[in-house]
Amino acid sequence: MRELEALLNKRWILKAEDKELYYKVRDQLGEIRKFASDKLGCHIIENALLVKLEKIPVIPESFMGVQEFTSKQEYAFLCLLLMFLEDKDPQEQFILSQLTEYVSSNMPNGSVDWTLYANRRRMIKVLRFAVIQGIIRITDGADNGFMDDASGEVLYENTGVSRYFMKNFSHDIMGYNKPSDFEESDWFEMDESKGIARRHRVYKRLLFAPGMYQNDGPEEDFEYLKYYGRRMSEDIERTFNCQVHIHRGSAFLMAGEDCRMGAVFPSGNAISDVCLLCFGQIQGKIASGEWKRSKDETIFVDEVEFENLIKEIKRKFGEGFTKELRQMPEGEFAKAVIHRRTKEFRKRKWVTIDQNRNSQRIISILLSHHTLKLKINKTHYEAVHAPCL
Repeated sequence: MRELEALLNKRWILKAEDKELYYKVRDQLGEIRKFASDKLGCHIIENALLVKLEKIPVIPESFMGVQEFTSKQEYAFLCLLLMFLEDKDPQEQFILSQLTEYVSSNMPNGSVDWTLYANRRRMIKVLRFAVIQGIIRITDGADNGFMDDASGEVLYENTGVSRYFMKNFSHDIMGYNKPSDFEESDWFEMDESKGIARRHRVYKRLLFAPGMYQNDGPEEDFEYLKYYGRRMSEDIERTFNCQVHIHRGSAFLMAGEDCRMGAVFPSGNAISDVCLLCFGQIQGKIASGEWKRSKDETIFVDEVEFENLIKEIKRKFGEGFTKELRQMPEGEFAKAVIHRRTKEFRKRKWVTIDQNRNSQRIISILLSHHTLKLKINKTHYEAVHAPCL
């Protein structure tokens, strides 16, 4: 269902930006609501401005945040921007100095010094994000002026969609003081280990994240896959152009060629190629028995040994890498692949770092089967997807 894919793939569909898609989705809202309600337990917001599927993940992950933001202050600025817009009517205009004065007056830890370039840069980053999302639009001026000088002005217009950016909570959140408070369940007086609550949780874990792992989340979720996995697979594959792969300790959606739901791997860049080469080497070590899999389908490998494997890949295949990767020293290349460059490893939990054991934890079931197909037959990628949140 293309329209449901579009809702999963986007934060929202704005009528002002894509009128054709907006009306297509509204025409299919009956079927979409049925799937969203029965399988995901998600609320759909629909009005004259937008259509939005509220996608609340079961297990929050760092990649689900705003990727453009690099500091907590930017998130604080975004929240204050939303508060500022609450009192504005749609199409009402405001100048940047009105917003900065409001932010400075309401910042929890005191006023903000706008003479500091770092603060101005963070505010502009938040405003640019808001423009891209369709929350506000620039009517006159350029934000570079404020970046260069605190007296720079920009004229903005409120689009009216800001009030739908945040989730509508069923509780008063003013008493919340830690992130886990926001994960409080909406299922009152109901056993969440069975029934509708568990079904919603499993569907959301498959559709909202790159993979579902037995070691993450309640054990009952994999019990659901054990008893209802085939029926669920048929249901999902009938709705989307993808396949559900269920293993002993993990489960994944493998996107088909016509699936337009989220980011996919491999993405056709240099790092994806490096990842595939790593997977091939890991598969070889598994096949030879050098690396042993545990019952939960993971392998514990010393960090130094894992870095050596990546260095060996650079020595073997480095001539085909991009200039930047070719010129990197081996040690820097290994650390870049593990820690900085390759979000694929950690976002999809193919590799996680166990600090207690000073080792790399490798999810081997994905490496030992699917990535072999990816490596050998590059004309037909089976891709793990990660819907946009």
